Formats: sequence, structure tokens, C-alpha cells
Amino acid sequence: MIGGGYVGLVSGACFAEFGMEVTIVEADDRKLGALREGRIPIFEPGLDRLVSENVAAGRLSFTGDMDEGLVDAEVVFIAVGTPTRRGDGHADLTYVYQAAQQVARKLKNYAVIVTKSTVPVGTGRRVAEIVRETRPDLDFDVASNPEFLREGNAIGDFMRPDRVVIGVESDRAADILRSLYRPLFLIETPIIVTSIETAELTKYAANSFLAMKVTFINEVADLCERVGADVHDVARGMGLDGRIGRKFLHPGPGFGGSCFPKDTLAMARIGQDAGAPQRLVETVVTVNDARKSTMARRVILACGGSVRGKRIAVWGLTFKPETDDMRDAPSIPIVSRLVEDGAELHVFDPEGMEQARSHLPLQVIYTTDPIEAATGADALVIVTEWNLFRAVAPARLKALMRGSVIVDLRNIFDPAAIRAAGFAYHAIGRALPPVEEAARRGAA
Repeated sequence: MIGGGYVGLVSGACFAEFGMEVTIVEADDRKLGALREGRIPIFEPGLDRLVSENVAAGRLSFTGDMDEGLVDAEVVFIAVGTPTRRGDGHADLTYVYQAAQQVARKLKNYAVIVTKSTVPVGTGRRVAEIVRETRPDLDFDVASNPEFLREGNAIGDFMRPDRVVIGVESDRAADILRSLYRPLFLIETPIIVTSIETAELTKYAANSFLAMKVTFINEVADLCERVGADVHDVARGMGLDGRIGRKFLHPGPGFGGSCFPKDTLAMARIGQDAGAPQRLVETVVTVNDARKSTMARRVILACGGSVRGKRIAVWGLTFKPETDDMRDAPSIPIVSRLVEDGAELHVFDPEGMEQARSHLPLQVIYTTDPIEAATGADALVIVTEWNLFRAVAPARLKALMRGSVIVDLRNIFDPAAIRAAGFAYHAIGRALPPVEEAARRGAA
């Protein structure tokens, strides 16, 4: 497994749990040292136990030496980063191509070289060209095996997936990759074997569709607020239709993370380059970016039109719960704008505090728990729906806070209960009571 990042580490540990012998090659000395010492550099529930157990069993090991990592390797997964390239939105494939060249130089025998990273259509072909140019004598196959891992539930997604997609050009490669996933046959997981190009595009298409679903319900939430409807009831009425499904119909401040923002942008660029523009995906990118940038305005309006000199508590910083990932998190533009407008920000996140420091303004005050963050606050803003926030009783919040404004961007509270405690409660996609709506319009 070339790359010990999120995808490489989770996939490697899970393959080891399947009984395979896995070596993860990590070029970053700091990260490699942490892994060898049993310290997991990312937060993913259950990953520390899975790694430690398989290291102890002798099935999982870590190295910085490509020669050592490729000894007797039958399958080589490339699981390095593919960040968005500056200036044009394309995926930056520098690390993928470098890995392909290094692998080609070091391989001694036949192997299947698999792109596990999310890569644009045509990457597999280019990887094959690089390997042939580097080692004309090498016997190999190239394949695509995209990951469909959700942060916070990655181990479950790998061990009990909806499907496995394998893009290959030879029966030999197909048979080898099928054998890796043999443990999934018992739970009848669909194994889809297709062309390399189809496998590459499937990942982008899936993520773009899910991002589009999130963006759709966010826009419906805005409409609900205007017409007096409840977005949760609308989403339930939609989701019970088997053709639509309930998942990803939860309104919020916009999607973030390592996948949706990057993959929708790449999908749009792929379409433009191919002469088949993906207009819906392009719009999703635009609408989502605009949504995240306007969330702070909701807070400002809820506070009467100004937050200058006010103390605001923020619960949740990561882009979603059960992860420490701050990439493209909605909290970044929200907190930055509120600080810029003169607010004093007291923030808390169960896992993302350290990562947040490099993304948020220096003036932000980091607290030890949600109670400390809320104490003395004029307003509370909920950005990420961690379960421990739901456990705080409205009456206790009322006793802690100086003000009475709650802006719930994840709708974790029951509106009736929170308003009964004396709060001016502002949720997503739920109409305000007439008095509060009139005040909001006046402030606007």
C-alpha cells in the first residue's frame, strides 16, 4: 500500500483483517514514526484497535523503504493524495505518477498496480504508460479500485460495503483482485468488474450525485423557511420514496471534507475537457460555496444585525462528526467572518481542536468542553452535530448563557423544547415563529 494516509491506512488495516499480508509504504518520516510507535495520525473510530491487532498478528507492517515494501508484492495499491490543483480545479496527480514510476523501478516480478486514490478518467492509462516507459521489461497489469469510505464509518464501509468496483483489462488482474475481496463473498457483496475508465468515473459520479442531493435539500430548506414548511418533514416525505431514499437529505451549512468539494470540482473539469459539461455538478459547486459563505450572515441577523463585542460559542468545527478532518469545513468561513465582524469566539470540538488551529483566526479561544464554550455566551452556534451536544439540556444552557440566541445549523435540538426554555431558536429549514420572523426581517 503506497501511502499511509486516510485511504491507505484504513484499506491496509482492513485487508490485513481479511488475512492478507500488508506493508504500508509511507514517505513522511514523522507519520511513519508515529505509525511504528502505534500512534494513529488520524481520528477514525476503531482504527487504532484494528491497526494494533494486525501489527501484533504480523499481518500489517510499515516502512519508508520502497524496496522493502515491494518484496513479493502481488498487488500494489497507490493510495497517495490527489489534491485539487491550484488555478484550474483539476486533481493534482503528481504523487500518483511519482509513485507509479517508483513502483516500476523497484518491482521484481509480476504485480497488479492499482489506483486506490480518487483519480480522473484516463489516469490508469497514463500510469500504464509510465510503467512501460520506466520498465519495458516488466510484466504487470494496471487496475482501478476506487474507495467509497465515509469518514467516521470507514472500517464498516470497507468490511461491509455496498459494492466493490474493479476496473481491469485482463482476466488475470480481475481474478487476483477478486481474491482480495473473497471474504466479502459470504455477505454477498456485489463485485462489479468493468473497464478502468468506467471504474474511475464511477467514484466521481457517485460523490457528485451525493453532493448534489445534499445541495438540493439545502436549497429546499431555504424555501421551507420562506413558505412556513418544515424541511425535515419534506425530507421524510421524499426519502420514503424508494427511488430517492432517505440518506443525504439532511440540511446543513454546506458540505465539506476531503471528498465532495474536491471531487465535484474535478468532475466539472473532466466534463469540460471532454466536451460534455456537467452543468448540474457545476451548479452544485457554486451553490455550496455560496452557502458556506452566507452562514455567518445567519448568525449576525439572529444577533440583531451585529455581533461586534458579543461573545459567541461555537459547537463543532470539523466538517462532520466522528472525524478530526477540517478540510473545507463550513466552520472556517463562519468563524472567520464572525471574528472579522468583531465577535469574541469561544469554540469546542471533540476531535478537531488541534487541526482547527491552522485554519481559524488567531483570536479564537479554544475551550475544554461544550459547557465552557457556552458559559457567558451571548449566542450559541452549532456547526457540527456531535452526539454529546444533543445531551445538553436546554434548561442548563439557559442557566449558563448570558444571551438567549441559538443558531442551530444542524437542527440537533427540538424547536419546541428549546424555545420553551426561553431561547430565540434559529434552525435550518424550519420557519420562525411570527414574532421572531418579523424581528429577523427588520434586522435584515
